[in-house]
Amino acid sequence: MLRTEEMLLNVGPQHPSTHGVFRLVIKIDGEIIKEATPVIGYLHRGTEKLAEDLTYTQIIPYTDRMDYLAAMTNNYVLCHAVETMMGVELPDYAEYLRVLAMELGRIASHLVWFGTYLLDIGAVSPFLYAFRERERIINLLNELSGGRLTFNYMRVGGVKWDAPGGWFDRVQEFVPYMREQLAGYHDLVGGNEIFLSRVKGVGVYSQETALQYSLSGANLRCTGVDWDLRKHEPYSLYERFDFKVITGETGDAWDRFKCRMGEIEESLKIIEQTFDQMPAEGKTMAKVPRMIKAPPGEAYVRIESPRGEIGCYINSDGKKEPYRMKFRRPSFYNLQILPKLLEGENMANLITILGGVDIVLGEVDG
Repeated sequence: MLRTEEMLLNVGPQHPSTHGVFRLVIKIDGEIIKEATPVIGYLHRGTEKLAEDLTYTQIIPYTDRMDYLAAMTNNYVLCHAVETMMGVELPDYAEYLRVLAMELGRIASHLVWFGTYLLDIGAVSPFLYAFRERERIINLLNELSGGRLTFNYMRVGGVKWDAPGGWFDRVQEFVPYMREQLAGYHDLVGGNEIFLSRVKGVGVYSQETALQYSLSGANLRCTGVDWDLRKHEPYSLYERFDFKVITGETGDAWDRFKCRMGEIEESLKIIEQTFDQMPAEGKTMAKVPRMIKAPPGEAYVRIESPRGEIGCYINSDGKKEPYRMKFRRPSFYNLQILPKLLEGENMANLITILGGVDIVLGEVDG
């Protein structure tokens, strides 16, 4: 008789497909995964504890390093929490600049996911194309903020400075270019039978399961749940924009792919509407004190990052530093469903499922 025995296998912590420093201990019987245990903490930097000894402005660069593919939204959620506590009303011009920065960052983040996900599965060309388009966005955000990855652009009360000359024109030129490339992605990948066979019906979970695990972003919307904080709990100026919440039906890896690709198109629509609405010039900062001090009390705000719902809780005793600070990091929550998804799966589907969750380990570890 053919007899097999269970074996423990380490995936990571320095595996090219774990999208960061992440270790996954799996118990396999032949090619079937019996148990999966994520091991995290290799990138833990103690951001929330360090914040207790920093002024609110000094904390902003620390947020860049959490989800380093969505630095603009991380900047924003912290500033938004402090502004909520202080009751600061921002000039429209500054808010439009923030929206442009966040939506360009959202597209760049989804491009990284698209390229690396296809590379995980075995396709090289999509990775090269995705990073070609991302480079154009990175150049735009570099001109705006002075950084290429960890953008330190938001400030409590507005943004660091105005966009440079010609920047708005270059963003407007990028929109039709990106839309054309996105159509090419669908032609290249969307109808590829090898790709479809790798993702359709793989990593399936229900709406009920997604809600039980507190999933958010595309990991929630792929099950058909119509929930996007930009639409349902609008912040900044998002109530002024007309865009769709992209949802799936079956909750598999294919639906997660379609949700993220659809969100790129919706972000392009938001960028176009921004230029239709924003004034030709305006103030980049509200009137705020030079030394930011949140009044005594507490606040929690949440926004829609490329990974899902990111939240910021601040407890203040009225000083220039927060008494306590806590971030709700969507990658950390989304990762929790991984052991359930992998149990009983074939080894060949491991990376397909892990990559489809779209985690950034800097955000998982905090």
